[in-house]
Amino acid sequence: MKQLTYFRLTLRQAMQSAQVTHLSSKGQIVIPKSIRRTHQWTSGQQFRVEETPDGILLRPLKLALFPKTTLEQAAGCLKHSYVGEAKTLEEMEAAIRQGIEAQYGRG
Repeated sequence: MKQLTYFRLTLRQAMQSAQVTHLSSKGQIVIPKSIRRTHQWTSGQQFRVEETPDGILLRPLKLALFPKTTLEQAAGCLKHSYVGEAKTLEEMEAAIRQGIEAQYGRG
């Protein structure tokens, strides 16, 4: 009996929050402003469109914090920052160890 009551409440809530929109001649659907504001969606927000047995489902895509870069672009900034002979892995690990010991006083 509790499940039936819960279902009725959920259905009533869903019906109260439902809003009507329309499909334009260009195939565009307007998402109501109140929903865009609630989800903080702005112009340009991308969605993945999925077909479901009940219709369609729009899933917002998360925006990347940083633009995509190549390894060459990321490592390229290091080309001019170090002048000298290349260090071995052992030398780099020793320098890291030395820095930790100097900062925290332990080895």
